[in-house]
Amino acid sequence: MRYFGSAMTDIGISKQTNQDSVCLKIAKTKKHGQIVMALMCDGMGGLSKGELASATVVRAFIQWFEQELPQKIEAFTWQALSAEWDGIIKAQNYRILEYGQTINTKLGTTLSALLVIDGQYMIAHVGDSRIYKITDSVEQLTEDQTFVAREVERGNMTEEQARQDSRKNVLLQCVGASRTVAPQLLFGKVSSGTVFMLCSDGFRHELSAQEIYEHFAPEIIRDVGAMNQNSRYLIDLVKNRKEKDNISVALIKCTE
Repeated sequence: MRYFGSAMTDIGISKQTNQDSVCLKIAKTKKHGQIVMALMCDGMGGLSKGELASATVVRAFIQWFEQELPQKIEAFTWQALSAEWDGIIKAQNYRILEYGQTINTKLGTTLSALLVIDGQYMIAHVGDSRIYKITDSVEQLTEDQTFVAREVERGNMTEEQARQDSRKNVLLQCVGASRTVAPQLLFGKVSSGTVFMLCSDGFRHELSAQEIYEHFAPEIIRDVGAMNQNSRYLIDLVKNRKEKDNISVALIKCTE
């Protein structure tokens, strides 16, 4: 498999700071060819503290990818890698939580992380940023860890009620603001032509699945230029629809 991708973030129309942090890494290995790591973190907290939380988590994963993974990639197992990611997330949760206590401020971040090796993927997810798989349709892979998503699952609320509810942004857990954190871990296979999309909630609130598909379908995004152009178009569309949050999206396309 070969991969190409792009990442784009925008402060939006109302925030004073951009608290989203986005990362996309594509590296070449001797045994496994190209490998990919992509991260989407949406920070929360007063002033620049949300930005600090999201950037802290992204830096921890970049350090792992650049310094630790190369030593293990030749003989890796997904079980071992998932245990390492779980450890990183819990360590960063403790680190951010402890820092927040020292400054008497609550801060934290969502995390949606994707790793692709040898035509297989692993996802670690906390919060309500999302990862989608786009083939001949748009499939949401991650589950929103929010109050309203839980109520919909329990049958106490409809999807439409959840979209209108004032508690739609209330998270059940996030990295740095939860006493304990239990990431959702997912595994799957990648087929040629698959597009992965990672986004913060600010990107998706004002877009339909059909609009996402029309601009990010595999046959549409043939190269990085098309990715960038269509990402910019949808971000501007979201801003024109008066989304108030930061807006971020990352794309990875898998080819033979």
